Formats: sequence, C-alpha cells, structure tokens
Amino acid sequence: MSVADIRKSFLDFFESKGHTVVPSSPLVPGNDPTLMFTNSGMVQFKDVFLGTDKRPYKRATSVQACLRAGGKHNDLENVGYTARHHTFFEMLGNWSFGDYFKRESIEWGWELLTKVYGLPPVKLLATVYHEDDEAYDIWHKVIGLPPERIIRIGDNKGGKYKSDNFWMMADTGPCGPCSEIFYDHGAHIPGGPPGSPDEDGDRFIEIWNHVFMQFDMKEDGSVERLPAPCVDTGMGLERLAAILQHVHSNYEIDLFDTLIKAAARETDCTDLANPSLKVIADHIRATSFLVSDGVIPSNEGRGYVQRRIIRRAIRHGYKLGQKTPFFYKLVAPLVELMGAAYPRLQAEAKRVEEVLKAEEERFYETLAHGMEILDVALEGGQKTLPGDVAFKLHDTYGFPLDLTQDVARERDVTVDVDGFNAAMEKQKAAGRAAGKFKMDRQVEYTGAANVFTGYDELVHASKVVALYADGVSVGALKEGESGIVVLDTTPFYAESGGQVGDAGVLVAEGVEFGVQDTQKIRADVFGHHGVMTQGTLKVGDAVDARVDEATRAATMRNHSVTHLMHKALREVLGTHVQQKGSLVDADKTRFDFAHNQAVTPEQITEIERRVNAEVLANAPTQARVMDIESAQKTGAMMLFGEKYGETVRVLDIGTSRELCGGTHVQRTGDIGLFKIVSEGGVAAGVRRIEAITGVNALQYVQGLEATVQSVAATLRAPAAEVQGRLAQTLDQVKALEKEIAQLKGKLASSQGDELVTQAVDVKGIQVLAAALPGADAKTLRDTLDKLKDKLKTAAIVLAAVDGDKVQLAAGVTKDSVGKLKAGELVNFVAQQVGGKGGGKPDMAMAGGTDASGLPKALASVQAWVAERV
Repeated sequence: MSVADIRKSFLDFFESKGHTVVPSSPLVPGNDPTLMFTNSGMVQFKDVFLGTDKRPYKRATSVQACLRAGGKHNDLENVGYTARHHTFFEMLGNWSFGDYFKRESIEWGWELLTKVYGLPPVKLLATVYHEDDEAYDIWHKVIGLPPERIIRIGDNKGGKYKSDNFWMMADTGPCGPCSEIFYDHGAHIPGGPPGSPDEDGDRFIEIWNHVFMQFDMKEDGSVERLPAPCVDTGMGLERLAAILQHVHSNYEIDLFDTLIKAAARETDCTDLANPSLKVIADHIRATSFLVSDGVIPSNEGRGYVQRRIIRRAIRHGYKLGQKTPFFYKLVAPLVELMGAAYPRLQAEAKRVEEVLKAEEERFYETLAHGMEILDVALEGGQKTLPGDVAFKLHDTYGFPLDLTQDVARERDVTVDVDGFNAAMEKQKAAGRAAGKFKMDRQVEYTGAANVFTGYDELVHASKVVALYADGVSVGALKEGESGIVVLDTTPFYAESGGQVGDAGVLVAEGVEFGVQDTQKIRADVFGHHGVMTQGTLKVGDAVDARVDEATRAATMRNHSVTHLMHKALREVLGTHVQQKGSLVDADKTRFDFAHNQAVTPEQITEIERRVNAEVLANAPTQARVMDIESAQKTGAMMLFGEKYGETVRVLDIGTSRELCGGTHVQRTGDIGLFKIVSEGGVAAGVRRIEAITGVNALQYVQGLEATVQSVAATLRAPAAEVQGRLAQTLDQVKALEKEIAQLKGKLASSQGDELVTQAVDVKGIQVLAAALPGADAKTLRDTLDKLKDKLKTAAIVLAAVDGDKVQLAAGVTKDSVGKLKAGELVNFVAQQVGGKGGGKPDMAMAGGTDASGLPKALASVQAWVAERV
C-alpha cells in the first residue's frame, strides 16, 4: 500500500465513523507563541481542548504536516543517522471533543489496523497507564488481547503521573492516560517490549498513541475529572508505511525511495544507500513545506531553522561532490509525490524553487572557503574543534553550529560548544546592552467585556468601569496623571490587524481625558491610554467617548485601500504574494508581502492604476458577520496561518473580499487618490510597500509638482519640457567633464616630464616619489604609466591630496618586479598616512586619511627600495 493510499484510507475510514476531515494546518502555528512549529496533529485543536474555542463538529480527523527541527522538539541532529527520525513527518490523527471516549477509540483503532490495513493481530501489543483499568479491560475483554500483550506502564519519570503513558499539555490543565499500540517486527530484531530494560531496540515499534484527556491537573499536582473527556490520537505515517510495505527503515518506503533516487540523480551519486541521500531527501520535504507556509530563510527565529536545514542539505550534497546548486531541483519530484494531498505545496511550487535556489547560490559562495577552514582546523588528528573556529564558521561563512557538529561527528571529533557560546555571547553583549528596554506593567482586568460600537458611530455615552495608573488599579485619575481607562461601551477601535488604535477624548462636565492610543487588555476588553488634561475621573463616572474624527477617517482610508492594494499585488505579481505584516495609521499604509524580487516601476504603475480604478468605481463597502465555514464558501481571502474564531467578519471592498475586523470607508470613492511612495526589501523574500491616500496623497503630488516647477525655473524651461532640457544639460556636463579630464591629462603629462628630473638612482633603479597637485585617481595612473615609459627601470610613487585624504599610486617597471612589488610599496607608504591598499605587482593603488604624514612617507621610499635590491 503506497503512502498516498494510506493517507486516503485513513481519512476515509474515520469519515465513515462520523468524523469531519480537517485539512492540515500550516507548519507555523497560528497565534501560538509557545510553539515554533506545528509538531503534532493536535496543535490546531489546542484551543478546543483548553476550552477557549469550539468547532462546529465534535469528531475530527486529519493528516497533519509536522516539523521537529527547532526549540524543545528538535530531531534535526538525528536525521540521516537513524531509521525513523525526520525533520518533517506526517501525523495521522482522529479526535473526539467531548463525544466518544476510550472504547470507541480503541475499537476503531484495532479495526483500522487489522481489518483495513491487514496487520496480523499477533504482531500487535498495547500499553496502558498502570492505574487505567478501564483501558486495560477494553483491550483484554473487548478486543481480546491476552494479558501478556497488554503492558501497564507506571510513573517512570520521577513523580505521580510522570509516566510515558500519562500525557499532559502543560504543567497544569487538560491531561490523562494514554494507550500506545506497538508493532512487533519479530525475534530476529534486537530489542525488548516497552517497559523492559532493552525497550530502545528496534523490535517493538510504537505506531499509534491514543490519549484520553479526562483530568484537569491542578497546581498542587492533584487532578479533577473533566466534564467532557476528549480523545487525541496520533500515528506516524512514515512508520506505518514502513510496516505495511514490509521494510524496516522509513527511508525505504515508496515516497523516500523516489526522493532518494531523485537526490542521487541530481548529485551524481551511484550509491543509493549513502546516508547523505537520506538527509537530502528528508530535508527537501521540510524546507519546501516551510516555504509554502511562508517561512523564508533568515538569521533569526523560524527563518534561521529553515536556513539551517537548507544548508545542512547543501553540505551533504557538497560532500557527495556536488559543487553547484542542485537542491531546488528536487521540488518538482516532491510536488509530484505530495502535491495532491497538499494543494498549497503544488500552488507554491515555483516560488519554493526560487527561494531554495537563491539560498543555495548564497551559501555556495562561502561553502568551499568554510570547508577549507574546517579541514585545516581538523588536520593532525585533533579530537576537539576549538569554539572560536566554530564561531568563525558561523559568523563569517554561514555555518550553523549544528552543521559544524555534523561534519565533526563524521570525523569522530567533538566541538567546543562552550567556547562557541562564549564567542557568540561576546559579540552579542554590545547589542544586548544597547537593546535593553523596560516593559510596561501588564494590566490585570477581570471584569466583563466591553461593547464596541465604533463601526457605526464615533461618539457614545459610556461609563467608566476601571482605571489604572502605572499598571495598578486605582479609584480615580487626577489632572496631569497618565493612565488607562476601561469603559463599558466604546466607539474607540483598539489596535488590531495592523490598524493602530484610535485617539480622541473622554469628556464630562469639568473633566477631560485625552486618549492617545487604544490597546486591547484582552481580546474583548479595550484600554484607553492617555492623560488627564482636566479635572478628576472616577470609576463609575459617565463620560462621552469621542473618537478623533479626522484621524479615524484618514486611518480608514489607508486601511481600506490596503485590501484593494493586496488584491492588485496578487493580480500583477502573482498569487504567491502573501501578507507578511502591515501597519495602518492616519499617515500611510505599510504593507509587507512575500515576493522574491523588486517590484518594477512598470508593475507599480499598473498596481496604482488598478487600485485607483476601484476607487473611481465608488462601490459601497459591505461587512457581514458569519461562521468561518460560511465565510470560506463565500471565497473570502484568509491569511494563511492566521487563527480565526468561530465567527468572522467578511469585508467586501470593491472587488476585494477578505476577513477583517478593522474600520473602513463606506464607499471606495471615500479613499480619494491612491499613491505608492516607496518599495523595497525588508528581509530575504519579503518586500515592503508604503502608500498614501486622500489629502496625504494630494499633498504628496503637489510637493512633486512644486519640485518640478522649481527645476523648470532653474533650467529656464516650461515644466512640460523639463525632461528634454535636463537631458540636454546632462549631455553638456558630460562634454565638459570629458574636456576637463583631457586638460588634466595634458597637465599631468607636462608635470610628468618635469618629475623625470627628480628621479634618483638607487642601485640601478630609478626611484621617484612625488606629490602631483590637483590630480585624481585616473590622472595618477596615466602619469604613472608615462613615467614608467620614460624611466625604463624604475619604482615610482605618486600622491595627490584632497583635504586630509591622500590618494596614492605605485608602479614598478616589468624588469624590476622580480625584486620589488608595487602592492608592497604602496602599502608601505599608505600605512604612514593612515591607510592601506593593493593591486598588481606592477601597479597598485591606496588611500589614506592623514595628509600630514605624506612628506615623510614619500621621503622614506628611497630607503625602502635600497633595502630590497
């Protein structure tokens, strides 16, 4: 049974049992700062288990793309050295959210394995938590497993509930016993059953874990039963495929067999058992899925993990003799294998290739030099690579530490990690000191949610329900004090989705609080940050909450146009464009997006044309609140990887339809003029556009017009003729510059004739060291060539001074380069005037910053030559 067949049959089986098939979520968890990457199937359901979210279904099944290559869950160093470790893997899973429990989970698991996949029952055994008699009885009395094939696992990790068979999401919260299903490869394979001293052998392999969340772990270590127990199961697709395809290693299954052969083809490697091919085959899956999910190689966070994986694969290709980019060529066979199951990978294939190729080209520029340094450092049989060498490889040549460790391990060498960390810490110290900041105290609010009315009004009669000064709850704020005000109802929009928070005032008789910003204290509570400008404000007071109308209007224009611009970007540049961040305020919209190259002036013009056409259409804006499934059916664009609640706000602006909770114009015509003012790169594969609207755009265009008029007046030409007149003027300037250069050459030539008489014979070589007033670099070189022709056998140094800066040129005639080198000569002089330089043996240039030392430096040339001839 192929990997593709296993995926399909798993989902079909659980769909037949009433489960909703849920697509794989991105490798980057949405709104979950506790995880770097999605590392298990339950990650996208984490909020459901915690009770902070709910879904329209109670049973779910999925095949989840997972990654373990960074942070706490990191399998990277084992990939290529074991039969079952991967960076990227697929997890088959099914879930019950307060619906079925242990019996159904175990029965269906047994049915799938033995009836659908046809595994021999005698080859399967199960583990249970030692106190879970319920699960034990199901396995024994319902399934019929004999007692010797049901193993109770106790608290083997140093405390109550600290067991391989007791699962906890965190130190507190949902938890419960689990039951693992193992496959017995047979007595001919070394290893013992789970719970035995030799359980780490390869005979008994865990294939499926069934977690039964039935408790709530308290801070004191006690547990209480959950009112609605849940089920969370996970089975590694690669491990199951190895069993069903009758192979021992995951790298022998059909999917890896194809990828390994593709890697062998691209690296010209004929040994299909070479471990480097396994690394490359594994890493193309991880890196390709990461790019398709928006992770671009960089020097920090998830992007750095991505870079580490790519460079590890490239190094293994280099080890096989591949000295040019090859890795990106494996994207096509990967898409052919997995594109049907993961449509986003297929849609992003071209972009994935572009990103990987660019990263390969970047690393290949330094890979050879880095490997040479590593080879030299490990000559002589050393068993430890110094930490400073490892750091140099990291800092100068882009070798992540684990890549250096990988090379060292192959040569039975360890790396001085402490020394590496010390060097890293030394480099970071200055930056860390400069980057220190003091966090504001976090406000703790436990009251009711406030009601937001700002979609429909900018003024509202409200009541003060809480006040804070310096992060502490207070009963009143007095004139001159800064603080935070919480209202029962507010028209102020709190910063969210890239749109800044509203400003304005809270007023009552004799009282005024100036709102400078509005931020969320929690998802459903807005905090109004500002200063008391008049009187005293107390909890319970009634106030009129008034949003700054002009600022809100300008912000809405910029936010609304962002949606139109996003759509235009995708139409002009391609559907690979993904939002990577935004900032919308009253001055501008700043939009970051995934794209591998600069947006051309022609493309910017077309984007502006499309957006302004939408503005001129003056279409009404419509916002609708609906459940997430209905929103998906409308075709609304959703940011890939963003986590949305059960209900969402679908926004129609012109021909754009996206999910958005921000405030917007009533009609597209309210936006006014749209103008892009800048475009540039902010990170590898990420571009940034800044644009303006309305009055700001008008002022910008008027400013450009004023500049054109000023230039026209200077050129004494009508504005319409500025371009032609400017081109004419530049041609005149070029002609004059050419004429000046010719005059300088003639002047230098005449000076050169005079300088010939200043040459001094030093042991048969004519030595000349002189200043050439008014010369530039070209004049120095031209004069030097003429002097060499005239003096025949000579060593010459010429200098020119401009303020404190010194320009030097040194020349040695061809019959003297065996004794003297122009580069050494010019460096000798340059060091005396605060500079350095170099060049060919017969011609070299240098610069300096201390003109006061030039006379002495020129005078020392004769002695320098005398010592060397």
